[in-house]
Amino acid sequence: MSDLSPRSVSASRSVLRRAALLAGAAALSVGLVAGLGASLATGSPPAAAQSAVSFVSPPSFADVVDQVKPSVVSVRVKARAEATSQRSGALPDDIPPGLERFFRQFGENGAGPGARGRSRGERPAQMSQGSGFFISADGYVVTNNHVVDNAVEVQLVTDDGRTLDAKVVGTDPRTDLALLKVNDAGTFPFVKLASGNPRIGDWVLAVGNPFGLGGTVTAGILSARNRDIGSGPYDDYLQIDAAVNRGNSGGPTFNAAGDVIGVNTAIVSPSGGNVGIAFAIPAATVQAVVADLKAKGSVSRGFIGVQIQPVTPELADAIGLAGATGALVADASPDGPAARAGIRRGDTIRAINGEAVKDARDLSRRVATFKPGETVKITVWREGRERAVSLDVGRQPAV
Repeated sequence: MSDLSPRSVSASRSVLRRAALLAGAAALSVGLVAGLGASLATGSPPAAAQSAVSFVSPPSFADVVDQVKPSVVSVRVKARAEATSQRSGALPDDIPPGLERFFRQFGENGAGPGARGRSRGERPAQMSQGSGFFISADGYVVTNNHVVDNAVEVQLVTDDGRTLDAKVVGTDPRTDLALLKVNDAGTFPFVKLASGNPRIGDWVLAVGNPFGLGGTVTAGILSARNRDIGSGPYDDYLQIDAAVNRGNSGGPTFNAAGDVIGVNTAIVSPSGGNVGIAFAIPAATVQAVVADLKAKGSVSRGFIGVQIQPVTPELADAIGLAGATGALVADASPDGPAARAGIRRGDTIRAINGEAVKDARDLSRRVATFKPGETVKITVWREGRERAVSLDVGRQPAV
């Protein structure tokens, strides 16, 4: 069985390796020593120096860990293997540009147990593992999509050592989230997703299954929010400095109250190991995606059928815009909602329903929030002036 390595953004080249994640940082004990120099100079007894020493203890997370750790599980997956031609150690030559970042670092080389004597065309099963956590007493579990991708069997190992069979309820590759359900009836310890936005500098805890060591707890702080790491149009990650390693993918990041603020999914690393920069999917995103997966097994997103690009200052000057905001339409699908409404290549989308569009990323995320069939008003900049068009939002094609 191989651990899934964290999706990794290489320092030398931006490469996201889909696999496993998360783990900790450490707090420092600070000793404040006063008067020691004076004691040495005057020959004061050691007791005088000792009385001048005070210590500031770091916070203890023990109570929070006791509360949340039973809800975290190790996820073991038996998955369909890729074709032999794609398991020779090198990536295929026909991968479209940019997609190679999504290939797993681990599990591509070697056929695994039982491969000896197997014919060249057969595809032996791959074994991998990650992390997850219960979100309800009746056995629903959140993890990463890349942990259970192509799964044929899923098992969960609980904090008290039980092994439970589970099924994949639904997946969302665009946000790298998946929802599982324990097959047998039972009552399970669970945690809730946090409401509101965490603050930069808040303490965070990561619990997961690094290197197969289930129930590992690490600590750090929230380093940043709204990170775009180039993995897709909906990037909006939390950045934490808790250590992240192979096997932690899909595990939770908790705040000091024991609520889940994010689901660990990627790291920045030149080597594939932890360097203190990890990324988690925010709880608000998890909440929305899980609701759709639980209700219908997939996520419905709005779609207007345009390819867009950022508006640079130079481009803004060339087309007469006061600032470099909005999203430039590079192409409009002939049968898409935008083209049917009259939006064409070269238009700059400036607002949706009267609210300004900051940039191309902002447009992608906002369009995705509309329900298919919903009517929206789009403001575009064309030939030196604004125009308003209405269109019916379509359904985003499946991955």
